[in-house]
Amino acid sequence: MTTDANNPLPLSWTPSSYWDGNDGLWNTFIVSVGTPPQNFRVLPATSGQETWLPNPEGCTTADPSDPGYCGYLRGTLPFNQANSSGFQTNESSTWDLIGPYELDAVELELGYTGNGLYGFDTVVLENSSSTVNQTKQVVASVPDLDFWLGVVGLGPKSINFTTFNQPLSSYLSDLVANDTIPSLSWGYTAGAHYRNETPASLTLGGYDVNRFEATNLTIAMNADNSRPLQVGVQKIIAENTLGGSAVNVLPTATYHLIDSTVPHIWLPDDAVDSFVANFGLTYDNNTDLFLINDTMRQRMLTLNPTITFVLGSSSESGSGGNTQNIQLPYAAFDLQASYPFYQNATNYFPIRRAANSTQYTIGRTFLQEAYLIADFDRGNFTVAQTSFSDLAVQQLVAIQRPVASNSSTNSTSAGKSNAVTGGEIAGIVVGAVAGLTAIGLLVWYFLRRSKRTHARLATTEPVDTETVFPAEKKDSMSYNYRGSELPSENGLVEASDKNRDPSELPSNTGLLGSEMEGDMGRLRGRPGMVEAAGDEQRRFELPGSEPEPRIAGR
Repeated sequence: MTTDANNPLPLSWTPSSYWDGNDGLWNTFIVSVGTPPQNFRVLPATSGQETWLPNPEGCTTADPSDPGYCGYLRGTLPFNQANSSGFQTNESSTWDLIGPYELDAVELELGYTGNGLYGFDTVVLENSSSTVNQTKQVVASVPDLDFWLGVVGLGPKSINFTTFNQPLSSYLSDLVANDTIPSLSWGYTAGAHYRNETPASLTLGGYDVNRFEATNLTIAMNADNSRPLQVGVQKIIAENTLGGSAVNVLPTATYHLIDSTVPHIWLPDDAVDSFVANFGLTYDNNTDLFLINDTMRQRMLTLNPTITFVLGSSSESGSGGNTQNIQLPYAAFDLQASYPFYQNATNYFPIRRAANSTQYTIGRTFLQEAYLIADFDRGNFTVAQTSFSDLAVQQLVAIQRPVASNSSTNSTSAGKSNAVTGGEIAGIVVGAVAGLTAIGLLVWYFLRRSKRTHARLATTEPVDTETVFPAEKKDSMSYNYRGSELPSENGLVEASDKNRDPSELPSNTGLLGSEMEGDMGRLRGRPGMVEAAGDEQRRFELPGSEPEPRIAGR
């Protein structure tokens, strides 16, 4: 598909033939960074707006005997005819250093930790439907093993390292500014290895009609712009489990953030207890994962349960709004965790116990069977059941940007917009699938989010992208760069001193410090949990042989 500068078309980023991950098998995409290009297998991140790549220090510390193989497992492809342990910034002539900073991501709410070496470089989406070569993009190389694979953020928010007066645009925003895609939008489903390796699908500036079933649910994005894709989860119905034919395993309805950066589904205590009882799970205190033994797993495979998420714009069932059911087979939850969680691949069930409502998250496990469409220009998103019936042909539909409102027009109260017609939405709702045109009232909220560790820019203007999606203010890293201290009880990570002058690390200080701490095997700060004795020194060797690349469709 080509791109007309006067009428940009949506861009299809074709996934790779690889299925990667240490917490399941996920269809990755190829991104090239630097000059000459270094290639990485990465995942799309529906929360966040930066490109993160493995830093060599993570692998040279975790596996000094064979860091290149460790790098391969983390998604780094060979460079200069040799295995690479991560992004080699010194080998890129276009690398422009910004400095080392703490990662500023919503995943920190979950107790994930990480530091990154930030800079500018050229980023190319390989295997895309048109050439996408963007220079001066924000890139971070991340050694911490919490973020095992690299990611490309799909968010439009700007990034700021010092003040809000000099924001840096996101990759998605630059695609729009360069007339590469028509709007700040995308459609994504993660692919399903258990369905004969059905590949992922990612369309920038639109969506692929053939990859989802008709839906009538469109949701206004959350006022907290760090959690825009927040959906009401009214019920989770499990059928054919140990508990019987149909059990609601979500006793209390919740609001959840949809975030493909992480694999797990983070739930309140009562929901976790219900899942444990109905699926025969066992909690591992060392890794904070829920395991299933071989006998119980075989029983589940025989019962073949289904798990159905009942979603709406409100978390209250019977509130009067439209709802959408997303059904997942048991196979979507039948995952394995490997290094550095465990020495050998171990069967687990991808739920996690949330400490509080800020941790309620639906990860990429869900997106194996769900298709997510986000339209940041209008502040709404759609969740639909993924379709697996017509994979051979794409049917891309562009989402056009709305016509800018007259700046002199009297506006409503802060945080609300005027109505947007169904024609302007360009098919976000079922009309694109059923051939009908729907007219609806969509409300978008651009309110200043509540005060948090990292300040956000307050605004009431809904037009300027850099204002509507304010910059992340990054604090310079402190001189304790071991990003694996046990988080506090609520899973939050405190920011470093904001008065500290941004500066580069001293030459004798690494991003991880002098000792690899194995973040993936650490607890996430749940109240009442106690770290196992000697866990800090526990190390696993990497698997002994390089796996064959998993080719989609074979």
